[in-house]
Amino acid sequence: METIKGKRVLLFGATGGIGAKVAELLIGGGATVFLLARNAQKLQDLAVQLSVPEGQYFTVDITDAAAVDTAVAQVVAGGGVDILINAVGVGIIKPIETLTHQDFMDSLQINLVGSFNAVKAVMPSMKEAKKGLIINIPGVLGKVPMAGAAAYSASKYGIVGMMQSIREEVKRTEIRITNLFLGGVDSPFWDTIDLRVQKDKMIVVEEAARAIWFLCQQPRSGVVSEMVLQPFNHQAI
Repeated sequence: METIKGKRVLLFGATGGIGAKVAELLIGGGATVFLLARNAQKLQDLAVQLSVPEGQYFTVDITDAAAVDTAVAQVVAGGGVDILINAVGVGIIKPIETLTHQDFMDSLQINLVGSFNAVKAVMPSMKEAKKGLIINIPGVLGKVPMAGAAAYSASKYGIVGMMQSIREEVKRTEIRITNLFLGGVDSPFWDTIDLRVQKDKMIVVEEAARAIWFLCQQPRSGVVSEMVLQPFNHQAI
């Protein structure tokens, strides 16, 4: 396994339930973590909590390509990016008759276009270095859809297809691409979803974060192209 000590990690969605825990684990392991999130107050609070200095956290909406480019350029100028983690995501779960056009577009903009913006911003520096690691979290609904997830699954399947294509572009380099297919995680993600679920049977946030922490240490001689982590059993009730 590769050490994360000294690695420069770009973390989008740092203030989310999983993102904040990932940041804590990586910083605890000696990585230099750059925190990016759109809520300035939450980001400031997290930076204070984790003793992250100014210049290592940025208030950025991942759907704003120009803002993403500016923040990533600052990080790259300071020494490059070894690992990109995209922990941003919105879940809109509705049957097709109540799913609005705006719901669908929001899902694509945040989940898919946001991921594109992050990857596009960091790719030139990784290509120049001929190495790097990109971790996206399509979630299990990016592999096996469920009823009511038309918008969500469309955005997540899009990430999978996009990253498979990019993988072909960089296959002669040491740039590694990993998709993490998470099942239900007991995080604030579910707070805005009108769906009754058994949260006591979900994956706890810390274990989901540890999966990402583990993937950051995968050996240079190989690549974990994808990981699936699901609860033993949980379902809507």
